[in-house]
Amino acid sequence: MLAKMNESVIVVHSALSAEHRAGNTLELVFCIQLHSGAPNAFTLPRYSGSAVRPRPMTNATRQIQYFLLSQDFSDGVRITLAVLLPPLLLGQIGQLDTGISLSIGALCISLIDSPGPVKHKRNGMLYGNLAIFLVAMLTGFARLSPWTMGLEVLVLSFIFTMFNVYGNRAAALGSAALLIMILNMDRPLTPPQVLTHSLLTLLGGIWYMALGLLIFRVWPYRPAQLAIGECVHAIAQFLRIKASFYHAHTDLNRSYRQLVAQQVVVNEKQEAVRELLFKTRQIVRESTPESRRLLLTFVDVVDLYEHITATYYDYAALRAQFQNTGVLTEVGRLIEQLAEEMDTISLAMQANRGFHAAPNYSQQLEHLQAHIEAVGRQHPEVRTLVLKKLLISLRNLVQRLEDVIGYFNTQTHKPTRRTAEVEYGRFVSHQDYGIGVLRSNLTFKSAIFRHAVRVLLASGVAFLIAKLVFAGNHSYWIVMTTIYMLKPAFSLTKQRNYQRIIGTLLGGFLGVLLLVGITSQTLQFVFLLLLMVLAFSFQRRHYLTYVTFITSFVVVMLSFLGGSYLAVAQERVLDTVVGCFIALTAGYLLFPNWESEQLRDYMARVLSANRRYLQQLAESLAGHPPDFIHYRLARKDVYVSSANLAAAFQRMLSEPKSKQQRSEDVHQFVVLNHILSSNIATLSAALRAQPSRALSAEGQRALRRALSALTTSLQKLTPAASPEPVPALPAAPAAQAEKPPTADDRQVLEQLEFIQKVSGDISRVTEAVLA
Repeated sequence: MLAKMNESVIVVHSALSAEHRAGNTLELVFCIQLHSGAPNAFTLPRYSGSAVRPRPMTNATRQIQYFLLSQDFSDGVRITLAVLLPPLLLGQIGQLDTGISLSIGALCISLIDSPGPVKHKRNGMLYGNLAIFLVAMLTGFARLSPWTMGLEVLVLSFIFTMFNVYGNRAAALGSAALLIMILNMDRPLTPPQVLTHSLLTLLGGIWYMALGLLIFRVWPYRPAQLAIGECVHAIAQFLRIKASFYHAHTDLNRSYRQLVAQQVVVNEKQEAVRELLFKTRQIVRESTPESRRLLLTFVDVVDLYEHITATYYDYAALRAQFQNTGVLTEVGRLIEQLAEEMDTISLAMQANRGFHAAPNYSQQLEHLQAHIEAVGRQHPEVRTLVLKKLLISLRNLVQRLEDVIGYFNTQTHKPTRRTAEVEYGRFVSHQDYGIGVLRSNLTFKSAIFRHAVRVLLASGVAFLIAKLVFAGNHSYWIVMTTIYMLKPAFSLTKQRNYQRIIGTLLGGFLGVLLLVGITSQTLQFVFLLLLMVLAFSFQRRHYLTYVTFITSFVVVMLSFLGGSYLAVAQERVLDTVVGCFIALTAGYLLFPNWESEQLRDYMARVLSANRRYLQQLAESLAGHPPDFIHYRLARKDVYVSSANLAAAFQRMLSEPKSKQQRSEDVHQFVVLNHILSSNIATLSAALRAQPSRALSAEGQRALRRALSALTTSLQKLTPAASPEPVPALPAAPAAQAEKPPTADDRQVLEQLEFIQKVSGDISRVTEAVLA
């Protein structure tokens, strides 16, 4: 719970300009990718000494460890092995071309092998193998005439782009099919060779699928373990940003900007774990110790994240009151130490090794308590209740962290009742693969349909330019760059094109530098392997790095095949610039999809989620037992919708200024909703610890007004939808209502009034956005 908030004004920090994160779209090639009005400030002497040891800086060694133990690096090694082994082995017996055909099939199927449940991976790769075989056959014959090849580029570009309506894995399947088309469009095959090459491509895809499924068979729980470790690492970064709010030298506006951006990352990691855990039969239905441990640990991790997000305070007022006491610095250090502990836990999870908690936080918490009491004794006129509440929050955080550490104790028998209560299927989305989904999107009202038409037209232009203007040994690179750099949203297209051009220039320079500086073919081959592993490891992690390494790899590889590396580098850069120009022009001129046009939907979803979350709080305050499933579902919806809105807002900031509408007001909306959900979570956590509360008439009035304000805002954002009724507040039992209010009850009332005020501010900001 929070200390009393000054009701005068809430000044929300504006002008957020968060950098947009890179997306996860792949492109591979192979041979031949966050004040209220502050009370009067005062000065206190600094408290000498501190039991909190400073957090060591995260060094390069730690970052390298994270990378080497990550799922991305594991995938990079596997893809490299699957793609490189066939030509290496078959090349020894003079069948290099056969090995390359196998490698192309393995490479295409690797695009579909994104993290997820093994059933989805298997089915996706099965359908992918069928697709690449048929497309390889079709391309082999269509390439015999420029007219039929051009027609195939147009038709397949549209069809496989429409696969986006079926989700990310189906979109990856479409990318694989387009890749095999592009790689084969200039491959000199005679009609009798087409079937043989297509079968070899299929065999390469089956080889990659068999390798991936075999690894899962040997280590079935490893992907989920890695995903949970990465989730803990993302939450540790979120907690470290929260620590910055307690340091006087940090800019609150910048800290909020970082917090909102990291919220997007945490949501992505949590969604990835949900997909792996709740859709994997071996984990959900089998009652093995390891599966129970993974499920319960993830529940503890989400509870830990909820507790971190619930700790919201008026940081400007805190600084004005207690900046010169040293208390806030001590709090910040302790939170940073807890974040460092979480990072160590994450590393141990990813390394699959034991973990022993190093510090005893009881001493630090007792020291902080003594510090707070000293401030209260020296200045009795100052209310230190907010600091005491903060101390309680830190104690709870330590306890929740210890729950997560229980993952490493195989002798700890956690209660399995919680597992039985969770209906796992309700916490994950389920994709409909019916033909009706595709049919309903065949309209210009669909963003995916507009994107498919855009890709069709752009790929046609790229094909013509590749054949008529920049015809060369690898002119298909122009078509490849155009198709893979053209994204549904212009912001993504713009960012990816810049990254592609810069990465290609850097990669071409690096590749030439390696070939000029290293004359030994053995060393060149070692660097070729390194470039290959790094490229495939960074394809989902950091696109610019990926493009740099894959370009260097291509230059070195083609040099091994006897080509001129300088000519290859020059052609690669030229084709990339031409393809990026076509993609960027098409993204801007052809049915552009601006984020400002989608923001209203994202804002409505956040308001709807926060309204349901507040309704769950109202039921608890009325004395009704909370529904475990409904509460967690409401909490999850808040996390997901808030992260989606924050990501969309960041993307809008990367679009042309003329397309950015009311960016400061949208930023206020994002931050206010974060403050609202944090306060709802704070009260919800307090109610779980002490469920017996008396909801006064004033409290019910504050709740009704808050719900009414959110409902009104939602109706303004969705005028075409049916009017949203104000949720009815459940009546409190008569015996509970007659209880005299306690000090804690008054604190609850103050926080409910604060929630009412924030909801009112959201309503006013919504009007400003829609003005």
